[in-house]
Amino acid sequence: MTMFNYTRRDFLRAIGLGGAALATPGWLPAREVSPAHKPNIVLILVDDLGYGDLSSYGAKDMKTPNIDKLVASGMRFDNFYANCPVCSPTRASLLSGRYPDLVGVPGVIRTHLTNNWGYIAPQAILLPKLLSRAGYHTAIVGKWHLGLAAPNTPNERGFDHFHGFLGDMMDDYYNHRRHGINYMRLGSRKAGSINNKEIDPKGHATDLFTQWAIDYIRQRSGSGQPFFLYLAYNAPHTPIQPPDDWLQQVKNRENDISDKRAKLVALIEHLDDGIGSVITALKQSGLSNNTMVIFTSDNGGQLNVGANNGPLRAGKQDMYEGGIRVPMCALWPGKIKPGSQSNRVALTMDLFPTICEAADAAIAHKIDGRSILPTLLGKYQPAEDRFLFWVRREGGNYGGRAYYAARYGDYKLVQNSPFEPLQLFNLKDDPQEQHPLDKKHRMYRKLFTALRNHIIEAGAVPWQKYPVELNGS
Repeated sequence: MTMFNYTRRDFLRAIGLGGAALATPGWLPAREVSPAHKPNIVLILVDDLGYGDLSSYGAKDMKTPNIDKLVASGMRFDNFYANCPVCSPTRASLLSGRYPDLVGVPGVIRTHLTNNWGYIAPQAILLPKLLSRAGYHTAIVGKWHLGLAAPNTPNERGFDHFHGFLGDMMDDYYNHRRHGINYMRLGSRKAGSINNKEIDPKGHATDLFTQWAIDYIRQRSGSGQPFFLYLAYNAPHTPIQPPDDWLQQVKNRENDISDKRAKLVALIEHLDDGIGSVITALKQSGLSNNTMVIFTSDNGGQLNVGANNGPLRAGKQDMYEGGIRVPMCALWPGKIKPGSQSNRVALTMDLFPTICEAADAAIAHKIDGRSILPTLLGKYQPAEDRFLFWVRREGGNYGGRAYYAARYGDYKLVQNSPFEPLQLFNLKDDPQEQHPLDKKHRMYRKLFTALRNHIIEAGAVPWQKYPVELNGS
């Protein structure tokens, strides 16, 4: 079965209306491995980090020694993609292993109904649920951004522990409000009981998330139970608000740097320092040798605040490479070769089955992601023969419309706004997407048809939750 040759029964099963899809590309059995021998897993997701905004990825005006050390200690990916050029959809794909529009999140989840473009599907099975079944304690520290109220809060969707921010962005890194609302929470799930309380901590959000992650690691260090920590920083998302001493440090070092660029560099360097502290806590707790660490970003850098996406075209919000290709590395002492590198094309949703395979957690339902664990472990893994899709639905000047990209092999079909035509590029010959191919090219129709079929499939999944029943009243 392929997604382009469905029977009606196949289609209904694929969207969750006909029972679990069994023999699917994402299905993984579980092996019987005792919890004591399973790795801890720390997944670090940063917010709006550009492809060229690490010194290990080519930045000349910043110092990111801690992330660079992660890259050097494991495998670096040069063709890793976020599932969307904005926040919520990528996070939905990360935690579901599915394309975001297939779990109801084609756009950004926000406070107000008139500017909210997603509602994560109730039937979507999220990563912490599978890891819990495999014996893991699960936690998210930091930015959630997949729901602001019941039933779509982290603990209700499977996490045992939540210490962080429910919302999209903070209007201020120090007071942690969005539209004047405090979305900071401390929550837990024990024996089916969920406790969730509003908190109002003091300090820079990056420092808070760093400390809360360290606290969690120390609490779990003596438990004998493997853990999954999803550490989701909101840096370097706007507002670009680094601590003053970090900003001054950058200005003193970089003589010709603009104020705009200096602020972003300082925010990223401050973030790097926090990540270093988390890795140090793993080592001090005696956990680092049995911990897999994955680092990546939710989308490309935002150009109008000074981001650097290296040689890639455009940035955040764009379907060109600068909006969706992101840094990624993974390390696992004794398993992943230090200093290794991969040109394999992979997406955020591929981390779902990768983590499950590393944790021996069974996946018995349809997903779209494909495990890259064999690649990470240095084993031969042939390139995936698959179509890849990106979607974003947005309000404002976009008028609530969606726009797309699709890729097969080296060919990529791009619509960079709902009001622009689709253009076909050969990324091998034209990596900066400057020379569109003729619409009569054989790959234009092939990608156009595949994208159409994906849109049809996603059309069965609602992305809105209305406050009242639509009963004509």
